[in-house]
Amino acid sequence: MTTERVQVAILGAGPAGLLLSHLLHLAGVRSVVVEARDQEYVQARVRAGVVEHGAAEILREAGVGDGLDREGLPHDGIELRFDGEGHRIPMADLTGRHITVYGQQKVVRDLTERRLADGGDVRFACGPAQVHDVDGPEPSVTYEVGGVGQRIVADFVVGCDGAHGAGRVALGAAPVEKEYPFAWLGILAHAAPRITELVYANHERGFALYSMRSNEVSRLYLQVPASDRLEDWPDDRIWEELAVRFSLGGEPWEPTRGEIFERSLAPLHSYVGEPMQRGRLFLAGDAAHIVPPTGAKGMNLAIRDVSLLAPALAAQLRDGEESGLRTYSERALRDVWRAEYFSWWMTTMLHRFEGDAFDRRVQTAQLRSVVTSQAHSTALAEAYVG
Repeated sequence: MTTERVQVAILGAGPAGLLLSHLLHLAGVRSVVVEARDQEYVQARVRAGVVEHGAAEILREAGVGDGLDREGLPHDGIELRFDGEGHRIPMADLTGRHITVYGQQKVVRDLTERRLADGGDVRFACGPAQVHDVDGPEPSVTYEVGGVGQRIVADFVVGCDGAHGAGRVALGAAPVEKEYPFAWLGILAHAAPRITELVYANHERGFALYSMRSNEVSRLYLQVPASDRLEDWPDDRIWEELAVRFSLGGEPWEPTRGEIFERSLAPLHSYVGEPMQRGRLFLAGDAAHIVPPTGAKGMNLAIRDVSLLAPALAAQLRDGEESGLRTYSERALRDVWRAEYFSWWMTTMLHRFEGDAFDRRVQTAQLRSVVTSQAHSTALAEAYVG
């Protein structure tokens, strides 16, 4: 087994890990990023697609926002659709801010290209990693490449490797969790979107979301039972169900159809690991928390985590200043729980649950209050744009 020394060992080459490595580089701190999957897989996987105002500013200030500004689709509002009617929430008018539709895989592409151009040490296809000795002065990460063991000894280890990664395992704390009784069936289709802003639909048959990844690719979701399988949903059934759930004026409203080139089925759940640090191990992004995608917060929270953690690590390593790292978890969790609340609120307001007529009428009243009260519309807009 070969051994090397670095200031910060980072697990995971997603948005959190790559942005953290880049920000540390700007601060003069050396890091190594270790990723279990190969580069092609990491840059192709489809995840989030909405970048908040604040997250976009962080990327721009770090010098990695050119792709976002060049290819991203700014949105000034969203539509809530229920009872056969559409209601626009004018986020930019209410808050002075907007969101940008820009796929997570593009953020990963931009960050990877920048790290490699800057001579960053990003290692793909490293196999499963393990974290050791986080409570001591020299934590380490081990993994194998081609059957040869590798060991990285670091001042600090940061887990940005997702909910099932080595970082979360090493933290050792049981998270606070919530499971929802349904899943999201998601598709990507080669179809020009029929809309210019996202549509969130509450229908008696379940929730639907109309989004996009570009002017040529549509991203759509259906609420389905958690027990469903992808083979239960052939293409025609998906398009027909979307048309029903996006109904306007009592008539089906059909999205632009096209070739479905990717589909997924994901149960909805939330979890938060508290605290987000242990000894010399820190977590960021999905390794520390998951939110339902209804609120579009996952990638944005990861970017926010890193914007807090990077300067704290740099201050400790350069100046011996400990306060930033000591309070990292407390500061990050304030934003995490706000995002958890907003995502829970959007999920419970827009999805259909097993309930009686009273519950459903309360849900409709809640939606109508949001679209008729400026105060309620502003609260949603503020939380959505971040």
